[in-house]
Amino acid sequence: MSNLSLPAAVTPIVLLAISNVFMTFAWYGHLNHKSWPLWFAVIISWGIAFVEYCFAVPANRLGHAVYSAAELKTMQEVITLVVFAFFSVLVLKEPLTINHGIGFALIVAGAFFVFHGPIG
Repeated sequence: MSNLSLPAAVTPIVLLAISNVFMTFAWYGHLNHKSWPLWFAVIISWGIAFVEYCFAVPANRLGHAVYSAAELKTMQEVITLVVFAFFSVLVLKEPLTINHGIGFALIVAGAFFVFHGPIG
């Protein structure tokens, strides 16, 4: 078996993507199970969120060697939007509208400015 390692700049992105899949299920997955008692949904969501933390904390710890905290947070938000868009359509069966697309694009535009040098 080969030793597969990712570049330092890619590792946090992969870990954040995995963590966001878990967190999206933790936060929104229970919406397909409205018959569950709320306390049960909270416990299940908390358990899923624990797994999310097992990826998010290393992503941020390792990522901070390459990226600033603001860059890591911005990356996390953009990844969250991408994961949520797929989850919303595929799992919740909710359509995305042009307004959602415009709003998401504005957030991505904000990310552009976080990752590029000072203006002026």
